Amino acid sequence: MRLRVNNVTRDRLLADRAERAEHFMDRLMGLMGRRSLAMGEGMYILPCNSIHTFFMRIPIDVAFLDAEGVIVKQFSALPPWRATSVYFKARSVLELPAGTLEASGTQEGDRLHFEPTP
Repeated sequence: MRLRVNNVTRDRLLADRAERAEHFMDRLMGLMGRRSLAMGEGMYILPCNSIHTFFMRIPIDVAFLDAEGVIVKQFSALPPWRATSVYFKARSVLELPAGTLEASGTQEGDRLHFEPTP
């Protein structure tokens, strides 16, 4: 399923082609093996409260979200071969191309909204 992701706090589009990873294998594989991630693309992982970038080839922006879609922790340009802590308030994670969060002014405390795209 493809999603459109908006930062409603800042009225900014973060992605219009984010993939939703709900099943175990989709969550396990995530963005591993991808050589690039274009602006507008992303991965929404649900449920999730920690990630790793092992076997990844690109840095990514990461937003950990609570049950209401509020960012509780974020990372800009998280490099390959890293692991995050577990964020107990987080229920999901949005992974985006590096630079997306900074370019949109997105910050912890912002609320995101997800809607399916055809």
